[in-house]
Amino acid sequence: MQKIGVFVCWCGSNIAATVDVAKVIESVKAIPDVAFASDYRYMCSEGGQDLMQNAIREHGLTRVVICACSPRMHEATFRKAAEAAGLNPFLLEIANIREQCSWVHKDKVVGTEKAIALAKAAIAKVRFNAPLQAGQSEVVKRALVIGGGIAGIQTALDIAEAGYKVDLVEKKPSIGGRMSQLDKTFPTLDCSACILTPKMVDVAAHPNVTIYTYSEIEKVSGYVGQFEVDIRKRARSVKADLCTGCGVCQDKCPSRKTPNEFNQGLDNRSAIYITFAQAVPKVPVIDREHCLKFQTGKCGICEKVCPSKAIDYTQEDEIITQKYGAIVLATGFETIDLTKFGEYQYGKSKDVITSLEFERLTNAAGPTEGHLQRMSDGKQPKHIVFVSCVGSRDVSGRGKEYCSKICCMYTAKQAMLTREKYPDTDVTVFYIDVRTPGKGFDEFYRRAVEEYNVHYIKGQVGKILEQGDHLQVYASDALSNSHISLEADMVVLATAIQPSPDAKKLATMLTASIDTNNFFTEAHAKLRPVESPTAGVFLSGVCQGPKDVPETVSQAGAAAVKVLGILSKDKLATNPCVASCNERICSGCLACENVCPYGAIGGEEKTVINLNGKREQRVVSVVNEALCQGCGACTVACPCGAMDLNGFSNKQITAEVDAIC
Repeated sequence: MQKIGVFVCWCGSNIAATVDVAKVIESVKAIPDVAFASDYRYMCSEGGQDLMQNAIREHGLTRVVICACSPRMHEATFRKAAEAAGLNPFLLEIANIREQCSWVHKDKVVGTEKAIALAKAAIAKVRFNAPLQAGQSEVVKRALVIGGGIAGIQTALDIAEAGYKVDLVEKKPSIGGRMSQLDKTFPTLDCSACILTPKMVDVAAHPNVTIYTYSEIEKVSGYVGQFEVDIRKRARSVKADLCTGCGVCQDKCPSRKTPNEFNQGLDNRSAIYITFAQAVPKVPVIDREHCLKFQTGKCGICEKVCPSKAIDYTQEDEIITQKYGAIVLATGFETIDLTKFGEYQYGKSKDVITSLEFERLTNAAGPTEGHLQRMSDGKQPKHIVFVSCVGSRDVSGRGKEYCSKICCMYTAKQAMLTREKYPDTDVTVFYIDVRTPGKGFDEFYRRAVEEYNVHYIKGQVGKILEQGDHLQVYASDALSNSHISLEADMVVLATAIQPSPDAKKLATMLTASIDTNNFFTEAHAKLRPVESPTAGVFLSGVCQGPKDVPETVSQAGAAAVKVLGILSKDKLATNPCVASCNERICSGCLACENVCPYGAIGGEEKTVINLNGKREQRVVSVVNEALCQGCGACTVACPCGAMDLNGFSNKQITAEVDAIC
């Protein structure tokens, strides 16, 4: 006979407001095996934990049920408290009466009934809980950072500075990310390259950092502390160890009709190219799709003119396999496709551009060497209209419902810099709301209005038309409740940002969670904001949600600290709630192997004793407990019921269902 203790938390008024705690206590006291029942205002507090520990010792409790918030929140807290009182931590169950009762029910009677039902289910399950012991697994003292933007660079540097090896993987030919395309950064208007370039040089020169550019993640297996990753290092067709980055090959290349991705297609590049002047590594890449040598078998000029003999047309992709203790995702963002927003004439008129294209036009290293000019005729625009929230906060289904967070600030920055460099240029900004939540952000926006005389109009642009040599902008003014029409020489669209297209693929490989917008989901928005629900996988930068450079760098440092928390340990405790196979009834069909997302199950020929008591040689399923994450997929796929899950056995689940029904 078990001696079960039940503790019901008020959670202040979170639970007590819609659950009658006293009635729950009264109901559970009548359940067989319940030896002690009590309530407390905050069970997760020191006082609540002391109450539980004292009850375990004084009443000799063999099982404990906590009726409180989600186990995701405080299960580890209560297990540690139980263990400190001498009780195996896996002899404790949590009934979630906050998220599943008080937060979803307004009727106190209904909420109380449900809380009692969940408490009964937890009591029924805990009767069959068995003591479990966590195992241990080795930790590989190496980290992987996926993404070479400012987030990835900062994370890699922080980990490397702590003395651990880091591999930084970037799919493009150079690290630097989106920040390398910017001219100035808000709110201090620092030169973006002046801030970023030293970081790029530092990470490239650091002895603990290995950079793989022009590379992608091919495969991920393993678990926290023991990830195994295949990295595809794509062929540059240039020997990096011989190349000096002189640029002669780029200058002499006859194929110059490829749109320059770094300059957002505003000019063309050669088939062999270095992404930008400060690129790291400063080694060119041959674009095989546009190279005459690869397409026709002719040319080969770059090979002839290269003074270092670094060109290698026979170079092939290389697969690098490495083990890691932790992985950081820093995959960045892309701007949305504007083809669905035909009313803005983007793609039809050369003078309607995106904010990122505007950055390249105003950058000294851009296609116009920093001279602001119309792409249609090369003239300086005298009236520029900025349109905020293009694709952000969109309810039409064409864009994104969320706010992209950075658009209001970079629009103010671009408007301010335009007025400073070209005082005779009139600047108008159409906005839905101006959102400036950061330190010094609102003051920055006010400067644009008050010092630089940027015209802000609260309203939305409905249509843009080309009329002769100018653009006609038709919009609404929400404050005066009127329709207005403006002439403009150039229109700049502040486009919404979205996760990198690689996010979904990586999420599948890492079994990491993503939301409906394909941003990676954190384990807990407030308490674990840089951790993925997948153990050992961390988030850095915009891959988790829209954010500016200061916030990105802050999160990068936080992710690095979390990684160090793993790499600093020699061994990690493993989850004992893993699958197990009853070999006596296993048929060897290996349906469990096919559904296991972690590759933790395999078939092995063994001598087993069958249900008739006879020895026989046959294939049975074998679980690698180090790889198993306890997801339970195998238990439902097994046709003969041989697979079970420690801590969540079929017997325990059935007992829960019976208690509720």
